[in-house]
Amino acid sequence: MTESLEYSALLQLIDERSAAFRSAVAAAPRLDAPVPSCPGWTLFDLVQHLGTGQRWWAAIVAAGPAEAPPTKDAAEAPRELEALLAWYAESNELLLSALREAGPERECWTWWSAGVSPANARGVARRRVHEVLVHTYDAQLAAGTVQPMPADVALDGVAEFLDTCNSTPAAWPHEAATIHYHATEGRSWLLTLDGTGAWPAPLTDDAAPASASATGTAEQLLLFVWGRLTLSDLEIEGDQQVFEQLIAWEPEE
Repeated sequence: MTESLEYSALLQLIDERSAAFRSAVAAAPRLDAPVPSCPGWTLFDLVQHLGTGQRWWAAIVAAGPAEAPPTKDAAEAPRELEALLAWYAESNELLLSALREAGPERECWTWWSAGVSPANARGVARRRVHEVLVHTYDAQLAAGTVQPMPADVALDGVAEFLDTCNSTPAAWPHEAATIHYHATEGRSWLLTLDGTGAWPAPLTDDAAPASASATGTAEQLLLFVWGRLTLSDLEIEGDQQVFEQLIAWEPEE
């Protein structure tokens, strides 16, 4: 796993970003407002998705090591704004309480256990920070109140996405390739794609030339890997097809 934020900082960020998420929802004109970055979703759908996710991961962390996750709560969130925001705040506190009780090293089920990110409470906390971060952007977009992301959090978000979503022992089905990501804030990452899988790492000065590279701000790179921006929003060099293949790839382990 690439260097990430301290566990206590991750918990604080979950709380802070969740407060920003609730503020964005409260500022929106209505709960049935569409979310442009999540086609087919309303703002209510977004809140229910994120709140249900917080509750599910709270149960996963509390359960400890397991072969499979607990069943998600299928109950629908309340549809009145004040009650919905209170339900989300409760959902978030359930997650934070579970993470505090567990401590960073408690193992638990995760869908990324075969990759770089650890299958423990630390890995869950880091993933949930960036889930809330990106969905706060979604809510702000729906409300017309988009605010800049904290640069240090966005930087960790790019690294976390590579560690989690672009980390797998499943063989890359195309010609071996390397991708470089360059954040204008001064951080860069390498993603190797070959028959051993997909493996991210910090980019070093002696790294081989990339098959393709993408340059943008940390926020732009984060929104790109999460599917909120496109290749046209970044400075791309090399073989653009490698990015297109990565976006379309659904590895089976």
